[in-house]
Amino acid sequence: MTAETAPSTDFASLRVAIVHEWLVDYSGSERVVEQMLNVFPQADLYAQVEFLPDKLRGFIRNKKVVTSFIQKLPKARTKYRAYLPLMPLAVEQFDLSDYDLVISSNHAVAKGVITGPDQLHVCMCYSPIRYAWDLTHQYLRESGLTKGLKGWLAKIILHRIRMWDCRTANGVDEFIAISNYIARRIKKTYRRPSKVIYPPVDTDAFELKTEKENFYLTVSRMVPYKRVDLIVEAFSRMPDKKLVVIGDGPDFRKIRQKAGPNVELLGFRELETVRDYMQRACAFVFAALEDFGIVPVEAQSCGTPVIAYGRGGALETVVEGKTGIFFKEQNPDCIIDAINRFEKIRSRFDPREIQSNTQRFSIKRFESEFRQFMKKTIDLHYARQAAPAPQRLRLKGKPEVRNRIIDNEALKNQ
Repeated sequence: MTAETAPSTDFASLRVAIVHEWLVDYSGSERVVEQMLNVFPQADLYAQVEFLPDKLRGFIRNKKVVTSFIQKLPKARTKYRAYLPLMPLAVEQFDLSDYDLVISSNHAVAKGVITGPDQLHVCMCYSPIRYAWDLTHQYLRESGLTKGLKGWLAKIILHRIRMWDCRTANGVDEFIAISNYIARRIKKTYRRPSKVIYPPVDTDAFELKTEKENFYLTVSRMVPYKRVDLIVEAFSRMPDKKLVVIGDGPDFRKIRQKAGPNVELLGFRELETVRDYMQRACAFVFAALEDFGIVPVEAQSCGTPVIAYGRGGALETVVEGKTGIFFKEQNPDCIIDAINRFEKIRSRFDPREIQSNTQRFSIKRFESEFRQFMKKTIDLHYARQAAPAPQRLRLKGKPEVRNRIIDNEALKNQ
């Protein structure tokens, strides 16, 4: 499509590709892709691998997904993350030359797709690749890769990924960040500005309940960075307070060993059960440093206050003193202190006010903001393509100001 024929507001006429990292479940970033497809239903989907079960394929409208060569590598279904060193090469093999608009859904390598000068590339960035940048040392520690041959190999691979990641940022025309926290990460890593659009949360799926029971709740995957172990350890030291933990994962056994008799670990539960506990809990406890954090917003949709680690996305979704409170450090002592502070002011929290806070993150709000941003960006892109080429003037004066390039608009003002 040329600049002359491109309709500025007709999304349906655009040839669109959405490039996601990998499609294996239906989590936070997949919910964003689902809403992107509501705006661009004609889009083709690309991903490193696609192993969605049939019951989950509805959110991608049962589209066929173009996958990389990693799809056919040994044990790719369960060990696809182990092929991270090959992913930069794999994503560059996608031929997107026929598309007008490319949207990369990126938290690892998706933005590394190759696009041309007449194509518009918008990156929805959930984070610059976490384990290669500010969380690299935490990742190496948790993976047992701080020393030895494997450790040095991992460090070399991450070093090369950082260089590749910076280079491919130059191929992105516009960045969207999912929070102000991620916008700062993008600025720090790529030296690029970004538009903040909070991800969609299905707030309508969680009903308000004003009467709360006398137990605390946390819902999370059992992986190290979620820090569920700290929450369990803190409550095990407060035997008079009950904690319910919902979730499963590789750290489940380790966390269960720390649990006192007042801590109930339920493992994985379906959404209906999670929603029921969220509605009844007196507070939701959240200890992770998250880019945004959907689950605390879901808890607030039930009118349940949140006790959260005061960094990252939680600072943007929880309002201190109105919808929850913060603790300053990720350790059991700070969590215990926060619980005790909450107990003193528990009656001040209004479930209706807590629920109203979540409308800032609704699905309708995301679609409206995303559609508006894309319209403005597409219009500007084609306006630039249609603009006449800059003219060269020979200016008198010092050599460093000669042969200056001045565009037509500047010429009019001479």
